[in-house]
Amino acid sequence: MLELASLGAKVLHVRSVELAKLYNVPMCVRSSYVNEEGTLVVNRNSLEKEVVVTGIAHDLNVAKISIFDVPDQPGIAGSIFTKLAQENINVDMIVQSSMRNKINDISLTVPEDEMDKAVRIIKSVSSEMNASSIEADNDVAKVSIVGAGMISSPGVAAKMFQVLADNKINIDIISTSEIKVSCIVKRSNAKKAVEFLHDAFDLVSINQ
Repeated sequence: MLELASLGAKVLHVRSVELAKLYNVPMCVRSSYVNEEGTLVVNRNSLEKEVVVTGIAHDLNVAKISIFDVPDQPGIAGSIFTKLAQENINVDMIVQSSMRNKINDISLTVPEDEMDKAVRIIKSVSSEMNASSIEADNDVAKVSIVGAGMISSPGVAAKMFQVLADNKINIDIISTSEIKVSCIVKRSNAKKAVEFLHDAFDLVSINQ
């Protein structure tokens, strides 16, 4: 639930989930329209692992920034992200390409409303390191699958990628952790991607 909340699922506030996790407090999600028990969110790892993927989320408040031909030297990445942190810009996904001729490319994502500010900061830093160019794109979205069962289930990421490929949805950036896989796709494809993945991982039966 913490992963889903942070990935854009508008179910629970991230801070409330953090506190519940920190102090092991059960949470009850209830409707303000009907007097029913609702959904209980508790620490049940054994239950979660029975189902590989338990949730899908998408976030439209995303922008991608790419820095090309960055010298492969110690401290370069540190200087870029230190400057962004000093300006309170939250960086989400970070991907660095393999080195070629002692240079590489770095791509990162930030909230869309911070894109222009982040680009200005990165330009000021990249001019000092002789990077060749910077590109920014706010016509993107992040689509994520989450589930504790991924830890012990190989092939989940492969299935996600194949589902998107079968539906002609191109993946720009990929980020993974033990219990989530996130992809950057074109913004117009985000909702379709969620629907295709929802069906592929049979989340309808999970929610019944």
